[in-house]
Amino acid sequence: MKADSKKQNIEAESSALEQSSLGLSALRFKLKIGYDGKRAANNQTGLGNYSRSLIEHLAQQFPENQYFVYTPKIKEKLHKLPLFSRSNVHLELPQKGSSKLLWRSSGIKKQLVKDRLDLFHGLSHEIPFGLPKTGIKSIVTMHDLIFLRLPQYYKLIDRLLYKFKSQYACKHADRIIAISEKTKQDIVELYQIDPNRIDVVYQSCDDSFKVEANSDSKAKVAQTYQLPEKYILNVGTIEGRKNLLQLVRALPTVDPTYQLVVIGRPTAYAKLVEQEINKLGLTERVIFLKNVPFSDLPAIYQMASLFVLPSYYEGFGIPIIEALYSQVPVIAATGSCLEEAGGPHSKYVSPDDVNALANTINQVLADEKLQADMKTKGLQYVQRFNNDTVNEQLMNCYLKTLAS
Repeated sequence: MKADSKKQNIEAESSALEQSSLGLSALRFKLKIGYDGKRAANNQTGLGNYSRSLIEHLAQQFPENQYFVYTPKIKEKLHKLPLFSRSNVHLELPQKGSSKLLWRSSGIKKQLVKDRLDLFHGLSHEIPFGLPKTGIKSIVTMHDLIFLRLPQYYKLIDRLLYKFKSQYACKHADRIIAISEKTKQDIVELYQIDPNRIDVVYQSCDDSFKVEANSDSKAKVAQTYQLPEKYILNVGTIEGRKNLLQLVRALPTVDPTYQLVVIGRPTAYAKLVEQEINKLGLTERVIFLKNVPFSDLPAIYQMASLFVLPSYYEGFGIPIIEALYSQVPVIAATGSCLEEAGGPHSKYVSPDDVNALANTINQVLADEKLQADMKTKGLQYVQRFNNDTVNEQLMNCYLKTLAS
């Protein structure tokens, strides 16, 4: 199909969609959509999970399209995932003679043109330099600008590189996807981007958190990690921005029948946390779980009494989504986007107010009716992040970009 004709069809379909109650599932044109797949093919957490989940669910919900995943390399373990064996998902590695070092940022353009893509989606803050000159429409997902909001947590060279790539992408991509309203506000303020070019499309979490683990699975997981009967859960990289230190400092005045279970990759900040635990005599109350397989996480969440994330700044807060789907009450910090993730029935405190954090934890733990209300209403709220809803929003963004 010629480019002009294809664009006319997309415009017609997009217009019809706005006036129809049938939804995107009624659309049956074929698109070739490419993705920056480095994270999807190599990262087993964070942005890797986000990238794989996005591509896989779009490929399932809109199977008429072809999805191209471009990556300079791929981990063997991830290569075996069902995603990369789907007939409408194509793994694209550098062609022979291409420089892998500069391929993602520049050399990839030749392959994108050769594959005759309709749209390229940069899944993590960047698009290839010079992509607009190829005539291929582009979208970039911006997860956060934390490196500008909290520069003290990043090395200077990293901040400069992140800013250079992300600012270029925001200036030159046809549209921008922000994963929260807070991230959208940051893009507008810090990069002076027209807000009309930005769509907020939230994230979901892995489907395993949306299904209750059976009693045998829970018992096995509890025994494997020697989990206490009653515990508060914290999940995330153990780094200064995540503010685990504040949660540890709140623990001495929290109901002593509850222990704290922490899951996350340690950084140098973890030593400060350990020192505080020793200083406060909490070694018996804080449990660090290491090398936890992703498959065990849903059961660990579901057996928790409370989930607490006192982070100073987040792009969105996937662990909160995981907790709400697991029907666990949530307490999080004010100041970034965590209220968007947790909704109106979770509790929020200043990340610097240790007394408010301890009091709020005790308030929730002492009130079974409040817990039940937070679980029920939290589960209702989190349905807005279901994959079907997110996928339709993404496809709407794609159509809007192609029709522009």
